[in-house]
Amino acid sequence: MKKNIKYIIYKEDKFYVSQCLNVDVSSFGKTIEEAAANLKEALELYFEDHDREDFIRVEEIMIGESIVNA
Repeated sequence: MKKNIKYIIYKEDKFYVSQCLNVDVSSFGKTIEEAAANLKEALELYFEDHDREDFIRVEEIMIGESIVNA
């Protein structure tokens, strides 16, 4: 079954991190394209072994940046 997934990619040190917003799966790569492809592969493997009950349907994505005192 095909799933429409939502994900974000951000740079952390030398790598791009790809994080799925629908399930708790992430990956990384040296380029944005590599990070996205690695995430797709990780998700395909994840869905082979896990129930789809934990799949969260994400309708809309907003990305922001803020500074907090920590």
